[in-house]
Amino acid sequence: QVQLAESGGGLVQAGGSLRLSCAASGSIFPIFVMGWYRQALGKQRELVATATSSGSTNYADSVKGRFTISRDNAKNTVYLQMNSLKPEDTAVYYCNAVSIMSNSWGQGTQVTVSS
Repeated sequence: QVQLAESGGGLVQAGGSLRLSCAASGSIFPIFVMGWYRQALGKQRELVATATSSGSTNYADSVKGRFTISRDNAKNTVYLQMNSLKPEDTAVYYCNAVSIMSNSWGQGTQVTVSS
């Protein structure tokens, strides 16, 4: 079973920045994709950004140009640098890790952007 440890959420004013981190442990298979999803109150969980082990990245249109995902394969850690934050970015952010045998989720970290 893969465990995901998230950190870095918090409260920030609009226009500010936060950096999320997620470290995966316990996987005996390579983790092909790591990423971030978010769920705002009353809404469905949505993709924010993903990064493959080969370096490919994918972003939701709503965060392109503001958020940057990066990954340290040696540490099985993924980061999400969030700049120019907006109130609509307020949500619980969940880390996700996919291997050939598992699709694992973190417990989530709250990001709140005040106007």
